[in-house]
Amino acid sequence: MNSSTRIVRRITAASLMVLATGCAVSQQQEVELGASTAQQVAAQLPLVRDGASLNYINALGNRLAGVTDDRNLTWHFNIVDSREINAFAVPGGWVYVNRGLIEKANTMSELAGVLGHEIGHVTRRHSVQQMQQAQGANVGLTLACTLTRVCNSGASQAAINVGGTALFAKFSRSDEREADAEAVTTTIKAGISPLGIPVMFQTLLNERKTNPSRIEGWFSTHPMEESRITNTQNQINQYSPGEIQGLTRDTQEFQNFKRRLMSLPAPRK
Repeated sequence: MNSSTRIVRRITAASLMVLATGCAVSQQQEVELGASTAQQVAAQLPLVRDGASLNYINALGNRLAGVTDDRNLTWHFNIVDSREINAFAVPGGWVYVNRGLIEKANTMSELAGVLGHEIGHVTRRHSVQQMQQAQGANVGLTLACTLTRVCNSGASQAAINVGGTALFAKFSRSDEREADAEAVTTTIKAGISPLGIPVMFQTLLNERKTNPSRIEGWFSTHPMEESRITNTQNQINQYSPGEIQGLTRDTQEFQNFKRRLMSLPAPRK
């Protein structure tokens, strides 16, 4: 049994435990599912272990989560050591940002917008809601492949097509709009400029034109249209210009963090 099969089976089992409880998924069950998934992610994905980098990403992430999380979750922010530009969250408070995305961000507010977006997926319980509405054992397989991208075999991809891709595609656009709105609100509450959100969206769209292979994972899990730039900018425009101008857009700490990250040994992929 290869490692991809093992992670799929373990996450499938945890997912089915949640499904078996019916419509009401408790916070404890959500956290247990997240912890189980995070354990497998840590075993299967290359994670940055540099203490200073992790301290920074957790300080920024908790600053954002602290102004929007009304359930007092324990948050965990991790950096995936991959050139691929992506980010994802699993239920219960685990957020992952790929090194490639961080290195692509020019300002702290751009990274904060991504973190705020992923925090929004957790606070809105999107992953749990999608799993509840899925049917059959393939829900765990769908979650594993969508979030961790461990499925490389033709058989795994076939199972995804049968067992849940349409579900994630159906709900993802609505979920993305909600998470985008959460990101704008959360960054402002945290005293951080939301202007980095549409800027990062434009960066991602530009990257898709110039280096599509590096951004493929993002677009497979985060449907992206020009309207997301317009929608977030319109939401920002509802605030007074003076209020937005007074928020922090960048810091020396972020630039130091980015330089340190870029000085680490290059990712293997």
